[in-house]
Amino acid sequence: MKILIVDDHPIVRAGLRRLLAADPAAEICEAADAREALHRFREQRPTLVVLDLNLPGLGGIEVIARLKIADPEAHILVLSMHDDYIHVTRALQAGAAGYVSKNAPPEELLEAVRRVAGGHTYIEHEIAEGLVFASLRTSQNPLDDLSPRDLEMLRLLAQGRTLPQIADTLGIAYKTAANGSSRIKTKLGASGTADLIRIAIRAGLVAGLVDPDADPPAAPSEG
Repeated sequence: MKILIVDDHPIVRAGLRRLLAADPAAEICEAADAREALHRFREQRPTLVVLDLNLPGLGGIEVIARLKIADPEAHILVLSMHDDYIHVTRALQAGAAGYVSKNAPPEELLEAVRRVAGGHTYIEHEIAEGLVFASLRTSQNPLDDLSPRDLEMLRLLAQGRTLPQIADTLGIAYKTAANGSSRIKTKLGASGTADLIRIAIRAGLVAGLVDPDADPPAAPSEG
């Protein structure tokens, strides 16, 4: 079984390699970003892709879509720090067959690897429970109206990318990127790029960024 690990953190890749190498039949390769992942996938045709969503440049949702274009039968398991409704549902809609958070126990990850590599689906138990309750809510998340490509553009905008840079990253024309930005603003009721960035940060689309309008954390008490 060939497994392609896609994560931009060397420590994470090394840990996954050690965990998955417990199966003597596993042949493991790695990629640190989207372009390397797509190249290795076309070159080696792995049985399973274990994919992080927070990648530099092209994001994980877009990578899933491109992997499925390259091979509609591709088996993709997302392993992400995000366990919220938006990230999980969009990854599954893009073509992932499984979703596990990085907080899941190793045993559950190995079970997910076995099932997705075997052509089945798997969602971490706690995430699946959350999806059920999220589907029962009456209030609609405004990001629900965004397509996977819209979400990727929103993520790149929140990272500070310009429209020409976004067009280059996604491989689309500048006019297409500009029209997409305008469409996203309309869907989200945003007056400008600053509003889009705030929305993206609040939705957790970009790791490590803090909402500038959020209340600062309380100072630790003395004694």
